[in-house]
Amino acid sequence: MKFYITILFVTLSLVSFAQKIEKDGTVYEVKKERIFLNGEDVTEILNSEKRSTILREATMISNTMKIEEKANKKLEKANKKLEKEIKKAGKKQKRAEKALQKEQKLKANYKKAQDKLAKAEKKYGRLKNKGKLSPVDENKWLKKIEKLTEKVEKTKRKL
Repeated sequence: MKFYITILFVTLSLVSFAQKIEKDGTVYEVKKERIFLNGEDVTEILNSEKRSTILREATMISNTMKIEEKANKKLEKANKKLEKEIKKAGKKQKRAEKALQKEQKLKANYKKAQDKLAKAEKKYGRLKNKGKLSPVDENKWLKKIEKLTEKVEKTKRKL
């Protein structure tokens, strides 16, 4: 919002090339070393002292406007720089959040794999103790446990 306000201010100051000077209750308008009163050129009519005073005031006003314009440009640059830094910080924060989520997911997968392995080993031990496993079934269970063990190792490496 500040950015737009400064642009509006700079634009308005650039649009008004003529400086308005008030001298002795009358308002003079100065454009390119020419003095106007109510739209009429009065540069030649005014005495040299009054003319130089009005032109001096006009140059002071134009210098002030230039200084303000430079200050506005610096302000605008600073605003842009701040916006860039804010965007950069936001992106950095998003990356950090993403990395944290990824780490949490990896931990959850590791825990899940460990739980599956423990459950399979427990069931295999129970069935073996009861004597309900045929040699074919025992091979299947051993392969299953081996695969689950490999999965646990793989997820551990990813962590």
